[in-house]
Amino acid sequence: MTSGIMPESDVVTPQARKALWGSALGYAMDGFDLLILGFMLRAISADLQLTQAQAASLVTATLVGAVIGGVGFGMLSDRLGRVRVLTWTIVLFAVFTGLCALAQGYWDLLFYRTIAGIGLGGEFGIGMALVAEAWPASKRARASSYVGLGWQVGVLAAAVLTPLLLPSIGWRGMFAIGLLPAVAAYFIRKNLHEPDVFVERTTKAPKVSPLRLLVADGPTTRISIGMVILCSVQNFGYYGVMIWLPNYLSTRFGFGLTQSATWTAVTILGMAVGIFAFGHIADRVGRKPAFFGYMLGAAVMVVVYSRLTDPAALLIVGAIMGFFVNGMLGGYGALMSELYPTAARATAQNVLFNIGRAVGGLGPLVVGAVAVSLGFETAIALLALLYILDIIAMWLLIPERRGSELS
Repeated sequence: MTSGIMPESDVVTPQARKALWGSALGYAMDGFDLLILGFMLRAISADLQLTQAQAASLVTATLVGAVIGGVGFGMLSDRLGRVRVLTWTIVLFAVFTGLCALAQGYWDLLFYRTIAGIGLGGEFGIGMALVAEAWPASKRARASSYVGLGWQVGVLAAAVLTPLLLPSIGWRGMFAIGLLPAVAAYFIRKNLHEPDVFVERTTKAPKVSPLRLLVADGPTTRISIGMVILCSVQNFGYYGVMIWLPNYLSTRFGFGLTQSATWTAVTILGMAVGIFAFGHIADRVGRKPAFFGYMLGAAVMVVVYSRLTDPAALLIVGAIMGFFVNGMLGGYGALMSELYPTAARATAQNVLFNIGRAVGGLGPLVVGAVAVSLGFETAIALLALLYILDIIAMWLLIPERRGSELS
């Protein structure tokens, strides 16, 4: 007869919950910023007289900056601490997002977006590593999914608030709101301390290059290649769909800003449900089965979505597509935390995921180019081929290490 008392190894401590809230908050601010950029591209382009290519490059520059920040801040985090460096990334991101409100033309806005991207690039991996090291192994995937939900809260807030605020405060006022994360950074730094597994590693283990640990041997190199493919497809599909979705709804169906925001918000809600479910599924059945199911679902649903012509059907199927296309986001934190040692964990999260972000930054450009030649429907349907590549990479290159203790 069991006592019903939770094993000590499964207990979620108050510090673990604080780590989760701090990481999710930072990620929410990132999601808010990137989606309002998608909604504001038309207004920014009209005000600063940007071409379509220049407007799309603002998103690409942000994501390229994220790669630079991912490498630099990931390595600093593995050496100096998760909490300290996470705070730096949030402040950098907030300050340069606020400076976008002062942009006078394309080039200075491009510069501000790139530097803001550097700050953005550090947050995801450091937050995921912090949470993975603080939470028990049996609940690691769901904890990572909760951090991923922070992003969805941010983009949902952007979808709801942009139609309300943009007409009155303009795109400059929307960017000024981006200064708020700097306040959050203060409270994160004040209330968190480093996870025990990180403190133990820094006091006992010799210093090694985190980047070299990503290709330490043949098996690890194959894992890193596989993770680059997975993260690239994840980001390419997400940004390829979400950046152009408001414009597509406006152009094809004549939706105004409020209608486009409503349809986008429903898709985002589907993504949020998918992320939440993924963490629980991955903790129960394993990382690889969960990823396989979602990848197959994404491949099918992007094709189905691209063939719809009824706005009501788009609303429903958009939520289902979002469930699969971005539901996997919650799994990368736990997956990579179990694949790499503590000495390289944040570097792996940041470098590999942000390389994927850089590739994903090409999504809006590629989808836009294909849409001009063949139509948006064809551009979205072609994403299905990428999810097939995803399945192959997961099958051949990524091992299953569900619930393993972090080294």
